[in-house]
Amino acid sequence: MPKYPNIIHSKLPNVKTSIFTKMSALANQHNALNLSQGFPDFPVDNEIIELVYKHMKNGANQYAPMQGAMVLREAISEKIEKLYQLKYCPEKEITITAGATEAIYSTIAAFTKEDDEVIIFTPAYDCYDPTVKLHGGKSIFVQLSSKDYSIDWALVKKVISHKTKMIIINTPHNPTGSILSSKDMIELEKLVSGSEIIVLSDEVYEHIIFDQKAHQSACRFPKLANQTLAVFSFGKTFHVTGWKLGYIVGPENLMSEFRKVHQFNVFSCNNPIQLAVAEYLQNENNYNSLQSFYEQKRDTFLNAIKGSKFEPLQCSGTYFQLLSYKNISKEKDIDFAERLTKEFGIASIPISVFYNSQIDDKVLRFCFAKEEETIIKAGHLLKLIV
Repeated sequence: MPKYPNIIHSKLPNVKTSIFTKMSALANQHNALNLSQGFPDFPVDNEIIELVYKHMKNGANQYAPMQGAMVLREAISEKIEKLYQLKYCPEKEITITAGATEAIYSTIAAFTKEDDEVIIFTPAYDCYDPTVKLHGGKSIFVQLSSKDYSIDWALVKKVISHKTKMIIINTPHNPTGSILSSKDMIELEKLVSGSEIIVLSDEVYEHIIFDQKAHQSACRFPKLANQTLAVFSFGKTFHVTGWKLGYIVGPENLMSEFRKVHQFNVFSCNNPIQLAVAEYLQNENNYNSLQSFYEQKRDTFLNAIKGSKFEPLQCSGTYFQLLSYKNISKEKDIDFAERLTKEFGIASIPISVFYNSQIDDKVLRFCFAKEEETIIKAGHLLKLIV
């Protein structure tokens, strides 16, 4: 093989293959039960499949508008107003995106420049920090409480500076399953009020929240909403993660800047799926029923692991359950997760990978967005681990 001149200067030299890819590959290699990557293994509602097919047959196979199909933006506006009592203009304040990750990426790209600071709470979903770095920004990490993964707002206030461009929040929170309360949102609103700080609110699990608690969307707080771009996911809501369809809402002044990046990033998103989702949203039960649907799966998982040496942590939202293994092993969580996959046939995600520093609390994340048979089998395997 010829030697090539060293002309590559990586913008992300420390980024390697993601833990999700690694653990899924390991699960496939060892024929293990895959509770690592967050995707459902049960069938999609046939109604929405038929709606997509209908719009394909009807010829909706060319580009959608850059901002998204108007009928879908109107449906989203109505949905948000019913849920959070805030009206977003479909024309100027809502954009359909290629999944939530594109919305997050394009938001950071639109507003972050060299030396801007972005506050990120850790453990954090893995796409935030690399995107900040790609655009010359600096991530300021604030660690969530190791006890209950809550935010110390006094600490946040201390790290805010004249360079702070953005604060990223995520509720319900991946990977921990914690949620922000109305008190949290009011504290955030006070912190950013009167400043030029933009809030990026990752709310992709908005409908997957448990124990009769309400999702405290940034959209519920009008003053906060004036400085916020909030991101949502149809993939998570309708169990169609492979469709990569999401949306973002925010005030016109922020949305106009977001669209400048979005139009050159993906331009527009899958047209027939947008039209199908617009119809599917008309039945509010298609998203309002998710709370009880996933709460039952969480409870099935918790019942299935009773008698094991794993200690479940509080899960108030998302379809992930954290389990502490401190009563089983002192191994590093990455090593322990790999051993469970190879020796016991069950794959998970180690939580240490979601931190910016070497924090290892001996906790693994398991996805329970699975068929009941899969969940029960997972419980059986976890009881074998001593």
